[in-house]
Amino acid sequence: MNNKINIITLGCSKNLVDSEVLMGQLKANNVSVSHQSDEKANIIIINTCGFIEDAKQESIDTIFQFVEAKKSGIVEKVFVMGCLSERYKSTLKKEIPEVDGFFGVNELPEIIDTIGAEYKNDQIENRIITTPSHYAYLKISEGCDRKCSFCAIPLIRGKHISKPIEVIVSEAKNLAAKGVKELILIAQDLTYYGIDIYKKQKLAQLIIELEKIQGVEWIRLHYTYPASFPDDVLDVIAKSSKVCNYIDIPLQHISDTILKSMKRNISAKETKKLIEKIRLKIPNVVIRTTMMLGYPGETDENFNELSDFVQEYKFDRLGVFTYSAEEDTFADTLNDDVSQSLKQQRADEIMGIQEKISLELNNQKIGKIFKVLIDREEGDYFIGRTEFDSPEVDNEVLIKKDYSVIIPGNFYYVKIIKADFFDLFGKIEN
Repeated sequence: MNNKINIITLGCSKNLVDSEVLMGQLKANNVSVSHQSDEKANIIIINTCGFIEDAKQESIDTIFQFVEAKKSGIVEKVFVMGCLSERYKSTLKKEIPEVDGFFGVNELPEIIDTIGAEYKNDQIENRIITTPSHYAYLKISEGCDRKCSFCAIPLIRGKHISKPIEVIVSEAKNLAAKGVKELILIAQDLTYYGIDIYKKQKLAQLIIELEKIQGVEWIRLHYTYPASFPDDVLDVIAKSSKVCNYIDIPLQHISDTILKSMKRNISAKETKKLIEKIRLKIPNVVIRTTMMLGYPGETDENFNELSDFVQEYKFDRLGVFTYSAEEDTFADTLNDDVSQSLKQQRADEIMGIQEKISLELNNQKIGKIFKVLIDREEGDYFIGRTEFDSPEVDNEVLIKKDYSVIIPGNFYYVKIIKADFFDLFGKIEN
């Protein structure tokens, strides 16, 4: 088989894991495969995102880019997989017939068969890591049982399906054997883990088992859901020397009116109590959250309530996105009555508030020493992260190159000497 395949991944880290699993399968078939490479390849596989409008547009633009490359003879075949393909397969087939095949999120064996390779059940855990070798994403479940009014993910990915603890631990051991020091746990909702197969929330027990793995130094939690947040997870984090004092918990809004319409199953009062409880149980915790601006019916009063909340609770990390209607969701039946310009204005205002908060919190770190994991070398700097920062989305620590021997993938103790809005500058402490 002389095919050379290049996989292009769009969207979230969950998509990235799917691409890595596909790469592992192809490598097991002795197929030459790369990820987002500039090297020549005769087959392109695009793993698409279908979450929000901007992500859909990026996926469509990427498909057209490689269709043009096919027309020019640069590549022979273009295949499309992932969330966009799952949701709009029939439409895409009609609109872009030049694509050689569209595959949904659970059709990995079909993709492999179409390429002329064999799906190997014994290779499921042997994925090819595309991140720097010292960290990897660990997907603990698929799908989602939540019914958030604005979200199409359950329609795309299906119902929540937890992986058994022993399967996750086995995969984590494989990653550790490859040199992975930081495991980033991902799912549509980490806190729901275990309910389907163990009949109760089992995230805390899973973390305890992962802590035992030799070589793993950091365990990070992404995508936790605020309603029915399991207290035992907070207890595990507070006691653990391996679990990062970092919780990613998308709150989306604080207005009771909006939260109820969003079907988030939590009130403003309960949300505030949860944040206070997290900070009480884990005193030096960093909380990352996300807010949605311009949801249908969001009034100036609702927005001002959110603005006041962000200013009062001073989240360490905060991202925003503007509402866009998703077909077949409850919110799509509502009147999208906030103009795009007002949505963006509100988003910019919240991010303006967050910039000041971030700078204030970063300035408090000057003179302090942190354990830092070095991710890469870039220009005149080595770039690393503290336990309070996730790759690509959070603050970074920039260390000026000097005569110190610094090796990406290793931990160092770093003294912070300067700060700006979203980055820290430091020097190695010997």
